[in-house]
Amino acid sequence: MALVMLIALLLASEETMGQFNRRAIKKNNKRIANFRGRKSSFDKNKIYNSIGISVNALNYYGDIAPRPNKFSSDVSFTRPAVGISLNHRFGPRYSLQAQFMYGTLKGSDNKSADKGDIENGIYRYQRNLSFRNRIKELSLVAMFDLFENELTYINRVAWTPYVYIGVAGFLSNPEAQAPATDLEGNALAEAGKWVKLRPLGTEGQYSTLDPTDANYGIKPYKTVQVAIPFGLGARFKLNQVIDLWVDVGFRYTFTDYLDDVSKNYVGLAKLKTPLAQAMSYRTNELAGYPTNPVNSGISNVSVQAGYGSEYPDNIRGNKKDKDIYMVTSLRVTYVLGATLHRAKFR
Repeated sequence: MALVMLIALLLASEETMGQFNRRAIKKNNKRIANFRGRKSSFDKNKIYNSIGISVNALNYYGDIAPRPNKFSSDVSFTRPAVGISLNHRFGPRYSLQAQFMYGTLKGSDNKSADKGDIENGIYRYQRNLSFRNRIKELSLVAMFDLFENELTYINRVAWTPYVYIGVAGFLSNPEAQAPATDLEGNALAEAGKWVKLRPLGTEGQYSTLDPTDANYGIKPYKTVQVAIPFGLGARFKLNQVIDLWVDVGFRYTFTDYLDDVSKNYVGLAKLKTPLAQAMSYRTNELAGYPTNPVNSGISNVSVQAGYGSEYPDNIRGNKKDKDIYMVTSLRVTYVLGATLHRAKFR
């Protein structure tokens, strides 16, 4: 009797286990049938870093340009610049780039303006101003790729166009070469040297001006400035870890003093030093000028009518337009690899 009861119990247990297993298998099959897969976080973010070096060409757009047009520039004054950058990719199309760049902007009325152009060029030629500005720029820009990046940095796209926009801070301190003599013909100690223009106050920044003067209330401009970088380009994959970038962009600045030129001439006698006077008004350095002399306020010194003297129409520059510079870049970057976030999903 006991043997019969044991056999019955074993059969019941086997039936119960069989039903349990069938339910478990059915449940698992349902899970498998509904499984759609899940991308890793790295698939979404494609995170990696790269470091790069660039050679750049700088072009200046401002008051010392061939024509009174905000898009006028003299390509013969294209100057080189170098840069070092760090790029962080945080999405299939998006990345951030931090860059330090050092280069020079340059312009010259005498070499750029067409003195045969009686409508515009002749007036700029007679002004005869020039400058250079050694720019030190630190920028942060957001980049958007047209083509999505592949799963890993090794499998990134062969090439893609991109656009960028961001913010930049830069140091600006325009200079010019001093003439041999001051306006009275006395030799200048700084003759032939590049001198910083901001401390001279060439438009009356450090002078005592009358309320009726055109530049009354003028303040010294700042050497630290802000710009908005924007542009477009293309990136090419050279091998698994090296990319070549080519882009063209502009820096819209919030200053009109990249060239030390913006407002009106002031009476030369109100400027603080003979060097400031000589750097503010330079028409007399041209052979045959002044052709239409007027009194400058300095003994025995005449200036060209319309230049170097106080009058509302005697403008040195166009204060309504801010200065711009263009940056054309050729950059090579080296992929440093994925961040720790990517390593989590390897």
